[in-house]
Amino acid sequence: MQDSVLVFGGTGNYGQFIVRSLVQKKIPVKVFTRDAERAKKKLGEEPVFFEGDVLNRKSIIGSLVDVKAIIITLSAMHAKLIRKQKMIEHDAVMVILDEAEKRQIKRIVFISIYDTQKELIDKLKLEVGYYKIAIEDRLAKSNFNWTVLGCPPSFMIFKSFTRKRMMIVPGGGSPLMPSLAPQDVGEIAAQAVIRDDLNKKRFRMTSAEPFSFPEVAERISSVLGRKIKYRKLPLFGLKIASIATYPFNPYLRHLVKYVQLLNNFPTDIAKQAVVDHQILKSTFDYESMSLEDYIRISLK
Repeated sequence: MQDSVLVFGGTGNYGQFIVRSLVQKKIPVKVFTRDAERAKKKLGEEPVFFEGDVLNRKSIIGSLVDVKAIIITLSAMHAKLIRKQKMIEHDAVMVILDEAEKRQIKRIVFISIYDTQKELIDKLKLEVGYYKIAIEDRLAKSNFNWTVLGCPPSFMIFKSFTRKRMMIVPGGGSPLMPSLAPQDVGEIAAQAVIRDDLNKKRFRMTSAEPFSFPEVAERISSVLGRKIKYRKLPLFGLKIASIATYPFNPYLRHLVKYVQLLNNFPTDIAKQAVVDHQILKSTFDYESMSLEDYIRISLK
């Protein structure tokens, strides 16, 4: 395939929507995956699948043939991968950038965390935050034509905390938190990667307004026509369990840190969601999916 867009992490929570948006636009797309058959079942027949191990430099080199642009949306936030988080989300990304540079592949779109506020990252000792900062610094010092898309927790987080008639939120959640539909992430990234006028730009992706979990529970109730009760679950028990199980279950420790981030999201940044959304709408041509529409699709 000549001049394709190569997607690392193309079967993940965001990556699958990025690939689908590229396919819909008839843009040649290659997906780097550990399991081509499984990826094909999720994404269909149209993408080209390159089967390899992202921790293997030779695999990365092989995948870069006939590639004109790269989207990186790698995540190891999974029980089976968490022990390799640094290797996947930092080390492998650095190798991708090194090898892309050697082959003069200029266009890079990197899906990062919403904001690299070091004070919060230091406070929570959020390892993944340090990885993203390092990668963004690497891009800033490079000759790539790069764009960073900062992504908050998507609407999927509200779905994951909702069971039947109750939304149970560890710690209760932040008073305000930006969010957006994963479909919007896919559309924005697909548009960004085929443009050359977004060099050295960083966007915070968000819907038009920030949310609180109690408010979302009310909105879900309204859409579904049944009462969804919001319940705050104390974090103490989860923290104790993460400490007790860490030697054989490190995923729980990382999950606690993620939940702590949800409970400590900076209010000043969340309040800027309206402006950040306006910037997105003036830069990209898309119709953002509302929370209500996402609920109708995903929570029936």
